[in-house]
Amino acid sequence: MNVRGSDELRVEAERGRMLVEESREIVVVLDEEQRVIGASRRARESLQGLEEGQPLPPELVGLERGTTPLAVVYEVDGRQETLLYLSAPGDLAAYEELRAGFTAAVSHELRTPLARLLALLESASLPDADPLALVEQARGEVEQIDELIGEVLFLSELETGREVVALGSTPVRLVLDEVVDRLAERAARAAVEIRVEAAPDLELPLRRRMLRVVVENLLENAIRYAGDRAHVEVAVRLRADEIVLTVTDDGRGVADEDLPRIFERFYRADQARASRGTGLGLAIVKHVVTSAGGTVEAQNVRPHGLEVRCTFSGV
Repeated sequence: MNVRGSDELRVEAERGRMLVEESREIVVVLDEEQRVIGASRRARESLQGLEEGQPLPPELVGLERGTTPLAVVYEVDGRQETLLYLSAPGDLAAYEELRAGFTAAVSHELRTPLARLLALLESASLPDADPLALVEQARGEVEQIDELIGEVLFLSELETGREVVALGSTPVRLVLDEVVDRLAERAARAAVEIRVEAAPDLELPLRRRMLRVVVENLLENAIRYAGDRAHVEVAVRLRADEIVLTVTDDGRGVADEDLPRIFERFYRADQARASRGTGLGLAIVKHVVTSAGGTVEAQNVRPHGLEVRCTFSGV
């Protein structure tokens, strides 16, 4: 086999591994002796007693667990293997409930800019209307609708696994500088100063695009809500065996009762409801970070301000 063919096989093998690893299903891979040779992250988190190289315990598959297995048998290099999909009966109902809630939330969020757009168009027919000013305001509403639809589609791609979050690692400093440069004009309009702190050799276990998505959403959130003349620091630091990405501002902070909910889709604290945000930025951050095996949390800093911390195991 030539070098190119060998490289292509390695790529295919890695792609197959990631498809199983990042699956939102409970997936177990068995060899012809019915021993476990692989499993998705959700399977490892959900099935106690799952151990690679050992037979799959019957109680993890049986009816007493309330699961309905689906077995897909295939051959690899002359060897028979089985993909075993396990799903609880309540999974479908929970999914349908989540889907219905998400659809209702999207519909609600779209109604607001659409109602404002309709009011602007109706105002344009009034005798003393300023058409150019109304058109400019209408453009802003259309841009917000476009942003919301884009983020809904992106979040959908993340959740269905069509966008791979973690595949290798990315040096962070160049991405941080790139995002800060891109947001410089917006920060200047909001009178927000952004500072970057990260060593050039630090990396995070995210694809470049996903790292950019995380940093952009965190900084846009700080610019939008921290308030005039706020200072924002985006930093990546190595702590023991962890790498921590933080975005910290000295703005108005978040009410304590709102902190546990700021990563929910479409959730906005009272002070943020008048903003043009979609309410999805922090939800996207949480999904990307947790999909890469990290954790994300937010806390108020004293005397005032907010810090969002994303923590990853050392690369």
